Amino acid sequence: MAKIGFIGCGNMATAVIRGVLGKGAVAAQDVVISGSSATRAAEKAAELGVCSAACNADVVAASDVVFLAVKPQQYEAVIEEVRDLVDEAKVVVTIAPGKTLAWLDGRFGKEVKIVRCMPNTPALVGEGLTSYCPNDAVTPEELALVEGLLDCVGVRMRLPEHLIDAASAVGGSAPAFVFAFIEALADGGVAEGLPRAKALEVAAQTVLGSAKMVLETGDHPGALKDQVCSPGGSTIKGMEVLEKAAFRGAVIDAVRTTAAAARGL
Repeated sequence: MAKIGFIGCGNMATAVIRGVLGKGAVAAQDVVISGSSATRAAEKAAELGVCSAACNADVVAASDVVFLAVKPQQYEAVIEEVRDLVDEAKVVVTIAPGKTLAWLDGRFGKEVKIVRCMPNTPALVGEGLTSYCPNDAVTPEELALVEGLLDCVGVRMRLPEHLIDAASAVGGSAPAFVFAFIEALADGGVAEGLPRAKALEVAAQTVLGSAKMVLETGDHPGALKDQVCSPGGSTIKGMEVLEKAAFRGAVIDAVRTTAAAARGL
């Protein structure tokens, strides 16, 4: 069984570790993590039931697959620290917007097996969406190993690299937009007299159920919307308010702004 390392132990690393352990894809003793300090890594390792390392270099030395799960701004320094230990037997999985395969190759300064991926926070509950692309050095067997790990936290989608930032904006950043929408729906319910807890439950379940209808029916969202909007009914009047507020245009602008910002990281 492969040994898996994580440089960084934040939300994304935690989600993947819990997912692979929960699915039995990797044994706990075959997972090693490092953090912002040895103390932080040891605390997180104790919480997850895995091994901790005193430094990033020790993670690389002990692992077959290494997840770089630090902030984009930290990538250059981390790669400088560990690149001499990354050889042809190791696969590096990156989790950072804006860091292209070409950029990563340049920082490593040699041919390295890299899978660039971008998961989202619903991975924490096993419902993530991870867009990913490998470089040419990754073998089919190695890619299958990484794909099996990604499957443990939700759905994966292989894309050409030029689409990764766009998918990241829709999948990686958009949960924040969806959470804001759920909160706004709940606020509307509270304004109409629903208790806060009930309003949040109604709003969240409605978004969950609506998303499931899109995925399972295969129907266009516009067609599903039309099924709810009866002629002269209350729903179409609510849709009119959203259209006057440029709701869809604002969402499109938010996605495009997020994608542009990700490319600049």
